[in-house]
Amino acid sequence: MESPSTDSLTVGTLRRAGSSRPPAAGLRPGSSRPPAAGLRPDSSRPPAAGLRPAARDDVPAILELIHELAVYEREPDAVKTTVPVLEAQLFGENPAIFAHVIDDADGTGSSRIAGFALWFLNYSTWEGTHGIYLEDLYVRPETRGRGYGKLLLAELARIAVERGYARVEWSVLKWNEPSIGFYRSIGAVPMEEWDTFRLTGGALTSFGTAP
Repeated sequence: MESPSTDSLTVGTLRRAGSSRPPAAGLRPGSSRPPAAGLRPDSSRPPAAGLRPAARDDVPAILELIHELAVYEREPDAVKTTVPVLEAQLFGENPAIFAHVIDDADGTGSSRIAGFALWFLNYSTWEGTHGIYLEDLYVRPETRGRGYGKLLLAELARIAVERGYARVEWSVLKWNEPSIGFYRSIGAVPMEEWDTFRLTGGALTSFGTAP
């Protein structure tokens, strides 16, 4: 694991899909659609080199990275999504999830995606505004140490500030101490008084179909 000052945050830091941890009081995670102008960063400030919103052609590479992240998180068989499903959800008529990627030059004049952040909007009834929930953050092992994970996370923070959102939130595996240390170093705090509850599988079906 690399130094938390660079890219230790970029691998295995987020729980699997749907892991919206109850954040600060009054915030219910959700996938609220952003404003029409909110599908892409709307700042005139040029982004960091290689950092950009994901494009439709990036979906296969993003799915590849999702599988890599699942392996790191010790759940190699947990990924069920496919390229068509992910493409439709990211680039359909009314997308509710969004992604940023960062390109890494390979020294031959071409580049490939080195890492990605996949996120959606939640909402705080107390703050009366949206926040960003970061579902997945990952950087390829061979491209770590270049600050790519930090750039991706900082871009989401920039979008939140620019749009007047209240917060950026994510979940972290309890054993990922280097990432936890990095998050604390940038001012993020754990929600010590909250636990995550998940209704899934047979329990979800049973409860959702009960008379």
